[in-house]
Amino acid sequence: MKSIEIVITNPTGLHTRPGASFVKEAKRFQSEILVKKGDKIANGKSLMKLLQVGISYQDKISISAEGPDEEAALSALSTFISSLED
Repeated sequence: MKSIEIVITNPTGLHTRPGASFVKEAKRFQSEILVKKGDKIANGKSLMKLLQVGISYQDKISISAEGPDEEAALSALSTFISSLED
């Protein structure tokens, strides 16, 4: 399992629209994707679970991936988070 930490720079956080896009991106990979904020952990391929974590502007999150394409998944998801705008 590999993981990265990233700070959310999108002023509106990871709300419904960018959350749905994040899930769509995560589903492209075979690896299991987990998103963690504080003590809350969510399946990165489930919009409902992701929204329950409540990821806001300037939150520091950890994204973990485990599987055959974990490095590619983390790279793509990191790029996705970094490129988010309103």
